[in-house]
Amino acid sequence: MSQEENEPIRAPAWLLHRWPGRIAITSAAGCVRIDVFDRAMTVAAQLFSSVLPILILFATWAGASASDATAEALQIPDESKDVLDDAAQGSSGAAFGVAGVLIVLISATSLSRAVTRAFTAVWSLPRPRSRLGSAWRWLAAVVGLALAVVVVRQLAALADGLPQPRAWQSAVAFAADAAVTLFLPWVLLAGAVRPRLLLPGALLFAVTMIVLRPVSAVWLPRALESSADRFGSIGVAFTYLAWLYAIAFCFLVAAVVGRVVATDDGRLGRWIRR
Repeated sequence: MSQEENEPIRAPAWLLHRWPGRIAITSAAGCVRIDVFDRAMTVAAQLFSSVLPILILFATWAGASASDATAEALQIPDESKDVLDDAAQGSSGAAFGVAGVLIVLISATSLSRAVTRAFTAVWSLPRPRSRLGSAWRWLAAVVGLALAVVVVRQLAALADGLPQPRAWQSAVAFAADAAVTLFLPWVLLAGAVRPRLLLPGALLFAVTMIVLRPVSAVWLPRALESSADRFGSIGVAFTYLAWLYAIAFCFLVAAVVGRVVATDDGRLGRWIRR
């Protein structure tokens, strides 16, 4: 075999012996293995149908002030914000009733099950069985995620009064993103994967969101306003789905790369696993 024919074989072998190349190739293979594009769409759709109803439920219970905080956190355009305000002012927690609240919460657990299936694929774990004893984990994950959306926004608003407010806002967002991304797989997998092994993926997603948040802060309000003007509420829904798909895709890719880093045979991987 000639030297030219050997080059295509030597290149992957050389990359696999270097940490960056090994991580990149193994991560790409992991994304293909879990079918990351389809799973990201599934998680995005479940985020839309699970988290938003819980946020609306919170806003309805707490009234107009919570409605404004929810609308600000989600960057809802004025046309759609009026609908949320009417719901918050014209309803109360009692209006939902126990049955209504249970329906919202039970429906929201579909997000937890979708994320559980995604992480079992990422970590090559046996597919978990849906048991009644796991219901509290599903509820804790989805309610915690919904609360984090509003709480992070409120903490960022409080940081406006501090010196270097943008730095504090970025720090709060980074810590919240890392904490939520660490908490979700830990609680949903029932501790099957140690938090130390989940930490690289959580930190990677938090770093990714540092870049994605400013971009979405510029693009999302304009896209929502344009969609609302052209297509009404259905346009707002499709815009949110596109935004959530981008977040879900980054979330899953970060989980795959984090798993590769944590299980790698290199020095960093061994230090993480010790």
